[in-house]
Amino acid sequence: MCSISGFFHPSASFTGQRDYFLHILDEMKTVLAHRGPDDNDKILTEHCGLAHTRLSIIDLTNGHQPMTKTIDGYDYHIVYNGEIYNQKWLHNRLLKHGYEPKTTSDTEVLLLSFLAFGADFVKDVDGIFAFAIYDERHNTLSLFRDAFGVKPLFYTFYDGTLIFSSEPKGCFCFPGVTAILDKNGLNEILSLGPARTPGSGVYKGFHELLPGTYMVCSQYGNSSTSYFHLESRPHFDSYEETVEKASFLVQDAICRQMVSDVPICTFLSGGVDSSVVSAVCAGELEKKGETLTTYSFDFVENDKYFKANKFQPSQDRPYVDKMVSFLHSDHHYLECHNTVQADLLTNSVDAHDLPCMADIDSSLLYFCGEVSQTHKVVLTGECADEVFGGYPWFHREDMLSSGTFPWTPSLKPRKALLSPDVMKALDMEDYVQNTYNKAVSEINVLPGENETETNRRRIGYLNIRFFMQTLLNRMDRTSMHSGLEARVPFADKALVDYVFNIPWEMKAKDGVVKNILRQAAKGLLPDEILFRRKSPYPKTYNPYYENLLADRLRKVLANSKSPLHDLLNIPALNQFLDNPKDYGAPWYGQLMAGPQMIAYLLQIDYFLRKYKVKIEL
Repeated sequence: MCSISGFFHPSASFTGQRDYFLHILDEMKTVLAHRGPDDNDKILTEHCGLAHTRLSIIDLTNGHQPMTKTIDGYDYHIVYNGEIYNQKWLHNRLLKHGYEPKTTSDTEVLLLSFLAFGADFVKDVDGIFAFAIYDERHNTLSLFRDAFGVKPLFYTFYDGTLIFSSEPKGCFCFPGVTAILDKNGLNEILSLGPARTPGSGVYKGFHELLPGTYMVCSQYGNSSTSYFHLESRPHFDSYEETVEKASFLVQDAICRQMVSDVPICTFLSGGVDSSVVSAVCAGELEKKGETLTTYSFDFVENDKYFKANKFQPSQDRPYVDKMVSFLHSDHHYLECHNTVQADLLTNSVDAHDLPCMADIDSSLLYFCGEVSQTHKVVLTGECADEVFGGYPWFHREDMLSSGTFPWTPSLKPRKALLSPDVMKALDMEDYVQNTYNKAVSEINVLPGENETETNRRRIGYLNIRFFMQTLLNRMDRTSMHSGLEARVPFADKALVDYVFNIPWEMKAKDGVVKNILRQAAKGLLPDEILFRRKSPYPKTYNPYYENLLADRLRKVLANSKSPLHDLLNIPALNQFLDNPKDYGAPWYGQLMAGPQMIAYLLQIDYFLRKYKVKIEL
């Protein structure tokens, strides 16, 4: 994994001020060094500058970037962030067409494939990636992003210059690019957040290249091409055939994503998702006489304060113990202290350049930092719930027919804390409804489906486009902040494309949530793990944490210069801080309730101050 960044203008001459623009590229590398601490470099041509920082995973010796190939006297340059899982197939195809890679680097395979087949070659690439290729001959810059947006890629324009980066902070290195929030950007944070509209870069003028898309920029303009999109198709496989195929696709995705020239590890929560990933990895490593390293997460004294509820029915530790015994893995139990979790809220903003999933993010940031001390590559069970239908909104009728994003069923908890002027200016309900309507219009329904199945298909699509993307963003930023590459086999293109069209009566056969996945994993796990009820990512139940956050937010509000004073209803907020438990059900997902709202507001305050954000309403 790495970072990429750069700039392009089809008619400007950057070499006329060579030192000036080389300095900008150096700054881009510096602010993104956490994503690639092993190596870095840059290249400047007349119309394009490219910068790269590298986390060495594949071909540690020959994978240096930017990489350049010269054909017929013309140079072609690439900077690339990601991993390609069908590199061998792509390599063999190149050989058949007279192109012979000189290294085992997937970077070279991508660049040669572009030269051999053009930009459409990306349709055949299996992996997680964001990369840029500059073609000096035709003076074009092409940007590419993987099918489900596992790897990030932001871009903006300034005076006709395209500026791009793995994270917004890279774009801010270009003089003149500043942090502005208009009405849409503020709605992204206050109405949809921590989710984002696909393609939104939140800051005014910022965009994120859509998943499954490539964009070509030239003197003639900029054009975007969607090379992958989920499609609604009838499912003709029998139940038995579906289980068999799902089993193959799951195990194949995990095995392909184990490719690495450095040791791998897995996150192991004791739930079915992470346990399947860990079981397959352990089995493959055992064939080579190696032992899998696994990690689990919890919070200091959580056993003392934990109370089962409908969202988290059980603690993970007993199930982790059973899986460790079953796998014979080299396991490490990691715990996060409440103070550390609170302290890292600002670091999480630094990682995203935006407010994010509050302490659900900051704790994972801590855990990834600990894992990165010994490993560079981790496989996770992330995305299985989005793909296989593990959330209550897939089967609860009131959520299926809500006509809005089911993880944010009501804006009332958010609006209760905002100033009346801000609420009036934002038109929050309209913004959310318009975003929802546009999203559901993107997926076709099947004529034979009844209303419930149609709603379920739409919910499934929204989960992948919005909720899953939020978790992928969280996974990428929290891991790459410490130079750890996280891989998500359940977001595999072929797997998601197939499972998306499996009817609910098969996915949840006999009323068992994620039944297809559980049946597909039979023989890999003990039954008590295989049929364990869903319990999401752990969070602290220590009342000290909630009080700590409330005290910190009160100190922020005591400063009359805090930007929160311009956004919030301060009397309502003070009342909330006195009784955060009265806040009610989660305001986002299943985990983000009262304490997470306090943490989110702390992040917003820090974000607005650090980035010197100008608000335009």
